[in-house]
Amino acid sequence: MKFFKRHAEASGSDWSPGKIVFAVVALVGTFFAFQLLVALSHLWLMMFAAVVFAVVIRAVADPLIRITRLPEVPVVVASVLLIIGPIALGLTLFGSEIASQGAGVIARIPMGWDRIQQVVADQPYAGEIQAATGQLGAYAGRAIGWAQTFAMGTAVALTGLLLVIVAGIYLALSPARARDGLVALVPLGRRDRVRYILDTIGRALKGWLKGQIIAMIAVGLASGIGLSIIGVPSPVALGVLTGLLNFVPIVGPILATVPAVLMAATVGWEQAALTLLLYFVVQQVESILLVPLVQKNVASLPVIVTIFSVVAFGSLLGPLGVILSGPLALTIFVLVIMVYRQDVLGDRTMQAPGETR
Repeated sequence: MKFFKRHAEASGSDWSPGKIVFAVVALVGTFFAFQLLVALSHLWLMMFAAVVFAVVIRAVADPLIRITRLPEVPVVVASVLLIIGPIALGLTLFGSEIASQGAGVIARIPMGWDRIQQVVADQPYAGEIQAATGQLGAYAGRAIGWAQTFAMGTAVALTGLLLVIVAGIYLALSPARARDGLVALVPLGRRDRVRYILDTIGRALKGWLKGQIIAMIAVGLASGIGLSIIGVPSPVALGVLTGLLNFVPIVGPILATVPAVLMAATVGWEQAALTLLLYFVVQQVESILLVPLVQKNVASLPVIVTIFSVVAFGSLLGPLGVILSGPLALTIFVLVIMVYRQDVLGDRTMQAPGETR
């Protein structure tokens, strides 16, 4: 302590031994807090998923509240039924057909892969091509292994999903209370600004989710109908898979294309080429026309941010991080603009997604 005291006096600073101890404790506490955040990352992701589901509920409930002038609680309950009801009805009517076609997809995909390898073997430079396709096959095998592991943890996944739904409904019933609870943790002079930032994030997420859900439905229907016309087996299951994977930006549509092309390859190369063309056209129509029309720049993200967010959150947080990469990237993007660029740098020229002026 005498050394620190002499050093402080020599340098003209006011670092007393008490302040040094406080700094060390703060540094150690920050380190362990970071470790706790990493260790509980799955819990934070589930909490964020609950927030996303609450935003979906409020996206349905808020217009109904404005139109009907009814209290929030019955309208929110009705909104939950409007969201879950069609899904339950669709599973009741088409669940067995989707499951049957899904089993057919799993059974026939290896046939399509074998056929591709046979054709590649007859081509010039077959050795180099086979090495590349063999590496792709190894990646596919890892993906299948991950899918099997995920399927074995279905009970855990369903439990987590139930918790997310319940927490999301609770948040949707009283979003202002949850927001004000966070606002109460910051100094009084910054509470209005933090409240505005949180409201902006909510508007941005609402616009993004609205665009994604409409795009998922449209892409799933277009893909399923197109595959049926082309003559690809199991078009319903592939259409549902395409729609669901479309929730993950950039990577999801690419992943959805692979099983569809492999299934088409079991029928013929013309069908495989038409399937690849179908998915390309559908994704171009979605990205150029549908999403901008629905979102109207309320929740637009730079493409490079979207791509790296999928990679980063997938590497750090696993499959759940990939699924939530879009909302997470949008939230962080809004925070960077409003907290760092606007508040720290004082640059108010750039408007954040969801911000109203």
